[in-house]
Amino acid sequence: MPSPTPPESPAVVLSRRQYDAALLDLDGVVTRTAQVHAAAWERLFNAFLAARAHARGEPFQPFTPEDYQRFVDGRPRLDGIRCFLESRGVSLPEGSPEDGPEAETVRGLGARKNGYFLEALQHNGVQVFPHAVGLLKRLRAAGFRTAVVSASRNCEAVVRAAGLTHLFDARVDGVEAGRLGLPGKPEPDTFLEAGRRLGVPPERAVVLEDAQAGVQAGRRGHFGLVIGVRRAGPVGALVRAGADVEVTDLSTVEVEEGAA
Repeated sequence: MPSPTPPESPAVVLSRRQYDAALLDLDGVVTRTAQVHAAAWERLFNAFLAARAHARGEPFQPFTPEDYQRFVDGRPRLDGIRCFLESRGVSLPEGSPEDGPEAETVRGLGARKNGYFLEALQHNGVQVFPHAVGLLKRLRAAGFRTAVVSASRNCEAVVRAAGLTHLFDARVDGVEAGRLGLPGKPEPDTFLEAGRRLGVPPERAVVLEDAQAGVQAGRRGHFGLVIGVRRAGPVGALVRAGADVEVTDLSTVEVEEGAA
């Protein structure tokens, strides 16, 4: 009778001998809000594209999951709108911060999308990935410092609603990036700012991201380790975008106990 197959070894082992901090994206890594964002983007762009096609007598080409991954996921809200519209050859006025959701401007579309997201969040609440919360607790017990780094301007509200505030030493989100004039992912500036707030240089920090733009930011920032968290999409896409390793379940990320 053949011997049983040994269990697979952990995909990653994090040790204080190598690293001092972990910088985690929020949507799709810690909370299940990435799906809520994706649905809000689909609702926004499909309504916009359908109305535009009807007005011009052109065929309607819907917003696809591939569009979301390539142009929107992980980017600041307005950057995502600009990138996607450019991909379709659509030009809209930038508008002003006072534009409401009815305005046919970049900022107006941003306000509309945010309204859809908040509406869904109010109805469905915030769900977390239990293994992500478990990893955060193990990291902190081992002496790692932790930060949440998100393009979302709703990050603080989502973290608070999920009851996760105590698990992060720092937060760099869309609000903070706007206040400091930091470019969003795929540029590394928000991750670098999080490391600065924790007092940890990039080579001593680990980045955990589910979006290609976020993985690219981690690679461009020369962080010690970039972990791609694949919740959807093709196998290996995050590695091709720059991740050192790709995992599908954060329970496979082990934390070595003991001081640095």
